Amino acid sequence: MSGTVTGPVAFIGLGNMGRPMSRRLVEAGIDLVGFDPAESARAALVSVGGRVADTAAAAVAGAEYVILMLPTSAIVEAVLGDEAVLAELAPGTVIVDMSSSEPESTQRLSAALAERKLLLVDAPVSGGVAGANAGTLALIAGGPDEAIDRVTALLAPLGRLQHVGATGAGHAVKAINNLMSAIHLLGSSEGVAIGQRFGVDPKVLIDTINISSGRSASTELKFPKFILPGTYDSGFAMNLMVKDIRIAMGLASAVGAQTPLSEKAVELWATALGDLGPGADQTDIARWAGVTHDTDPA
Repeated sequence: MSGTVTGPVAFIGLGNMGRPMSRRLVEAGIDLVGFDPAESARAALVSVGGRVADTAAAAVAGAEYVILMLPTSAIVEAVLGDEAVLAELAPGTVIVDMSSSEPESTQRLSAALAERKLLLVDAPVSGGVAGANAGTLALIAGGPDEAIDRVTALLAPLGRLQHVGATGAGHAVKAINNLMSAIHLLGSSEGVAIGQRFGVDPKVLIDTINISSGRSASTELKFPKFILPGTYDSGFAMNLMVKDIRIAMGLASAVGAQTPLSEKAVELWATALGDLGPGADQTDIARWAGVTHDTDPA
């Protein structure tokens, strides 16, 4: 199932998303060497048949491809700016940044890596932990055609690849996607809170919205799976959502777009994060917006 992937693949970042993604690649028959600072994350990869290294530099040594799934652009830059890592990368190696990084950072990194004859593809994902486990992620890819062609077979076990433009376009589209998702989720939460206070059962309201024009991924997936059951465990942290939508707003500023609604939404999400704390899940925005459960304290 590994297609034209003949050499080893390095996978840096084995967290909530990286763990199931790396597992799927191993199950597809790919020779994968992973690295994560957390020993438990490395052990999880070994348990499914992957190999691990003690450092990022050791993981990328001899790799034909390097995949990054890291929390921020700053960490991506630190890994790809590490001379020990760069020394192990042979010319022609393809680096795939699947993190939700900043588009301008991606473009700068691409130019710097090109000087070493290294190719960079930005391919952030949408679909959450469930999509990572099922191999149904949307892979939002930016980069030159040559590089995209080379990673298509590699990434096939993870989901469906959509080539959206030049280097940095993948990260731009992902940030825009999460901005829209955040607006949908907050708006849906406020709508449910309104209906609940009027006396409409939240499940009945969501079921009705889902056959009406107000439906979205928030009402079709997040409410039924994580909010109405009261688990609030989608696996995507609120602080990462706030990070991503701030990236979108930085992009809006850079291109001169007028975004009054988005600016207000980002302000509200940031306030919610401050109120709920760094451990909050993205779906906790519903509780913050006033959605209640029978078990909630009065």
